[in-house]
Order: sequence, then C-alpha cells, then structure tokens
Amino acid sequence: MGLSSRIVSVPDGPLARIWTAECDSPTAFSSLAAVGPGIGCARIGGRWAVHLRGPATKATPAICSADSEYFGADFRLGAYLPMFLPSRLIDFQDAVLPSLPDGRILLDGLAWEMPTPQNLDVFVDRLERAGLLVFDPLIDELRHDVAVRGLPERTAQSRFVRAVGVPRRTLQLIERARHAVQLLRAGAAIADVVSDAGYYDQAHLTRQLRRLIGHTPAEVARGSVVLGL
Repeated sequence: MGLSSRIVSVPDGPLARIWTAECDSPTAFSSLAAVGPGIGCARIGGRWAVHLRGPATKATPAICSADSEYFGADFRLGAYLPMFLPSRLIDFQDAVLPSLPDGRILLDGLAWEMPTPQNLDVFVDRLERAGLLVFDPLIDELRHDVAVRGLPERTAQSRFVRAVGVPRRTLQLIERARHAVQLLRAGAAIADVVSDAGYYDQAHLTRQLRRLIGHTPAEVARGSVVLGL
C-alpha cells in the first residue's frame, strides 16, 4: 500500500483541517507546496516528535519510512504562534518541540500532554486560551487584496507575511496550483484546467506544477505519482 493519508475532520476555529497518514513500506512521494503553517506529529522508529511547520513554497521529493505514522493539523490563514513565526519555519525549517521521558512535550517552558488525532483540536484550543496561538482577523481580507481602511499597503504586506509566512502573490500561486491538481485528479482535461485555473497556456501550467507540485499535469492526471496532502 505504501503511503496512505486522509482528512480526519475540518473543525471550526483556528484549524483548517486535521489529517493522518501512515506508511507500511518505504515510499517516495512529492510533498506539495502549501500555504498555511501548522503542527505535525511523526512516529518514526518507535519515537514521536512534534513539529511546528511553516508554508512550503515549492514541491520537495520525500520518502516515508516503513512502519511510520503521522498526524497533524493545518491552521487557518491568520492563525499562528508568535513565538514560532511562519516565515522562520518556511520550506521545512521546522521547530521540533523538546520531549520529556514521560512522553510530554515542552512549549513555552511548560510540559504539555502529547496530542493525538482525536484530541488535537483540544490541544490547539488550549494553546489559543494560553495566548500561544493567535488569529489575525484581517488576513482573509488582505489575501483577497481588499484594502483595509487606515492600513497602509506596506503595513498590510508586513502584517500578512507575519501571520502567513509568504507574500500574497506566493499564496495565490500555490493555491492555484493545488486547485489545478484537484481538477486533474477529478478527470478534467489538461486544456480545460488551463482555462479553469487561470493559466496562460499549457506550458505555463506545466512549469508551475513542476515547481509547486513536483510533477507535470500529465503525470498528475494519470494518477501514477504519490502526492502528499
């Protein structure tokens, strides 16, 4: 079977989705460009580690090891941990939280119970109540290039990058590429994807997918490659 993954839930609040994945044999896959920061937990070689992740601006080849498990959550745009700014975690510069012998993890000098896929939303809620996770309510407006009254453009750009980790233009390119993948996986013709996703031509689509997804439109459409979430 190799690598398998699924979305567990799409909760309210600061989380966009909770996901799980497992790998029963070494499997090469493409880790896709992604827009939002988040938290990921990995069990490799019998030990769990908790990672705080930032956005990924390009596809990265990866290999999952046999008998490994993963779960985590992607934050909604605008949700982030100020002590671990997304821009400092970009492109797999993860912050790995220290772990204690009893399995708990250290964050902000305090010991926290290791989360599970079933209570990860509760864990994140506790972070928010403790003031370790914040949400910028203006990010949704800024991502759509809506001018916020009284907020200079330079300040708006800085505020967006602080919360998300990448400029608005980069976010738009990544979201468009991931939308194109959804269309291709659903059986849409490549020519239709070019038009529906807003690319100039097929060559433009191919260049963007190679950089952000790691494969050509034809490879994605055939379903012959393994893609991360």
